[in-house]
Amino acid sequence: MNQSQPTTRVAARFQKLRENGAKGLVVYLTAGDPSLDATGELLLALDRAGVDVIELGVPFSDPLADGPVIQRASERALRAGTTLRKILERFPSWRRSVQAPIILFSYFNPILQLGLEKFATTAAQAGVDGALVVDLTVEEAESYVRAMRERNLDTIFLASPTSTDARLEHAAQLSTGFLYLISRTGVTGERTEISSSGRLLTERARRLTSLPLAMGFGISTAAQVREVQSHADAAVVGSAVVHAIEKRFSHEGPAAIQEFVRELKSGTEVPPA
Repeated sequence: MNQSQPTTRVAARFQKLRENGAKGLVVYLTAGDPSLDATGELLLALDRAGVDVIELGVPFSDPLADGPVIQRASERALRAGTTLRKILERFPSWRRSVQAPIILFSYFNPILQLGLEKFATTAAQAGVDGALVVDLTVEEAESYVRAMRERNLDTIFLASPTSTDARLEHAAQLSTGFLYLISRTGVTGERTEISSSGRLLTERARRLTSLPLAMGFGISTAAQVREVQSHADAAVVGSAVVHAIEKRFSHEGPAAIQEFVRELKSGTEVPPA
């Protein structure tokens, strides 16, 4: 990141983790699932559970990279009338009560529909900390990165086990805050085992960047969080949390989700010697 820019919330959080010799937990949820009012309650629950960074998903009608759990969440959110514009309108009130950094996780189409400059300006004014645009390639990201940098918003990019070293390095150069590593190819979803290709990808990335490395796709238990953090700086959990919201929120409320995520967070704790 350009050293002339102020430190972002995301960078500050990872710096604090590093100073404490700790690892982080990044959690995803879909905005508007089951409603925008509920989203505010869920963001607060994740914050209270000790999440280090929150990825707030913008629902999209054609979420190609998402597995069935997150696809269903997007469908519910869209039926409830959730849009990027409405998320940004609500965001300042959420920001006031949540301490954890919050980045938007979106496909590029909703951002283009709103307008790139307007998106960046509105997001910064609302208190958004950055964005991860899942289908934006590094080759086409120049205008997006420039607009975000001008407003001190973090830009997080993805890299997968199939990424070449050149592409991995390019993604790292365009990223600030952290680099998101995908543990395996395919769509998101809970898995019983973590792919061994994730560790190899982390080792490759370490040689190319000093950015914090967060690894996701398929992580759903505290044990898996602990396993990933043996080589990465943070674990990313998405589908497991969205699934818990789908099954439990309507009759158990945000407290149940807070409890579930706190258990995931326990996977980042260093066991006593």
